[in-house]
Amino acid sequence: YAWMLVLQAAMVGVFCASDLLLFYICFEFTLIPMYILIAMFGSTNRRRASTKFFLYTFTGSVIALAGFVYVAWYHAQSSGVWSLDIATLSAAARTMSASQQAWVLLALMAGFAVKVPLFPVHTWLPLAHTEAPTAGSVILAGVMLKLGTYGAYRFVLPFAPEAVLAYAPLLATLAIIGILYAGLICWVQTDVKKLVAYSSVSHLGFCMLGLFAVNAVGVGGSVLYMLSHGLSTGALFLMIGMMYERYHTRSMREVGGLASKMPVWSSFMVFFVLASVGLPGLNGFVSEIMCLIGTFQSGPWTGQAGITPGATFGALGPYYAAFAGLGMIVAAIYLLYMTGRMVWGPYREPDGHHAHETLPTDLNRREIGILLPLAAGCLIFGLYPKPLLKAIEEPVDSMVAHYEALNPSPGSLGRVMTWTSQPAATDGHSGAGGAPEVEGH
Repeated sequence: YAWMLVLQAAMVGVFCASDLLLFYICFEFTLIPMYILIAMFGSTNRRRASTKFFLYTFTGSVIALAGFVYVAWYHAQSSGVWSLDIATLSAAARTMSASQQAWVLLALMAGFAVKVPLFPVHTWLPLAHTEAPTAGSVILAGVMLKLGTYGAYRFVLPFAPEAVLAYAPLLATLAIIGILYAGLICWVQTDVKKLVAYSSVSHLGFCMLGLFAVNAVGVGGSVLYMLSHGLSTGALFLMIGMMYERYHTRSMREVGGLASKMPVWSSFMVFFVLASVGLPGLNGFVSEIMCLIGTFQSGPWTGQAGITPGATFGALGPYYAAFAGLGMIVAAIYLLYMTGRMVWGPYREPDGHHAHETLPTDLNRREIGILLPLAAGCLIFGLYPKPLLKAIEEPVDSMVAHYEALNPSPGSLGRVMTWTSQPAATDGHSGAGGAPEVEGH
């Protein structure tokens, strides 16, 4: 519990920091307690999993540090004053040349992409999830992975807008590959914990896709997805941990048909799987559909009459949204297949094992009390997401305003960007899907 409290303090520091040094210290310090939780309390291959987790994330963070140092040095050279205030450095970074922004983006994404994780630097996550204790997996899926997406939102988007637009197709392509690749791997998994771990790689691909749509709908959906994924996937790891305590296996070949023996567990399992799939009325649907709509509306054809009404300036478009939508179908197939094997069908248990002698077959009151708030959150945020959307509206609009100030160069088809001193005129109203309508592009 002490290490979990240390980890919690570090994560709170990451989200509350307005100083770059404090952010980076807390960002790095999260590695130590999580490494110890996996190495000391994990499963058979815990040492290998904890070492791989530490080396991957630490290496990426060191590269990101180089990007942070360069931005601070650039501000000191241009203003004569050293500052580590994030808002000050953001304003300074936006005055850098396109090539300088590109190097900063690559350095920062090297650190944050590993933490998300984004394909192809995702290989540490399934092993870490599989070997970590249940509490470690819940924290890792619920909060720690969001440090990467939050870092991209807090630093990459405001620090390097020109570079983001230039590299958005590449980064979005990696996100889509991760969505489909991880989804296909889930089809052949028999370990339910590893399946949910790979599903995190797939789901967070939607989160990154929404970020790099760089419009209000996409970025807002991405921020909402961070919260949504933490609820539903964290709950799934709890469900798997509760099942493992009784049967000491996570294999779908050995355990199944639990609806007959554990009806309460099975009901919660079906509910959280449907939330993770994105069933309308539950939390996963709102954020996923916003990411897809934002991606669909983001394209270099903005302002062309008769093409994609409500489109906003960006570098993606319908093709990216179509492939991401295919990923949603793949996710529904493997998650519902897992549910069918675990919940329905004939009852199966490991040979020579007759449930756990010290636990009731179904969930007890303590376990139900843990799951009820998560289920309530999934339902409330799915039926009435307006309070969350209202809370993130102002910061998201402020972020997107930096991209509305970028216009396509004449004859460039929107692929080469130039910095303008004033943002494009807007009519002040929301376009289709809630995205700001931008005039004059």
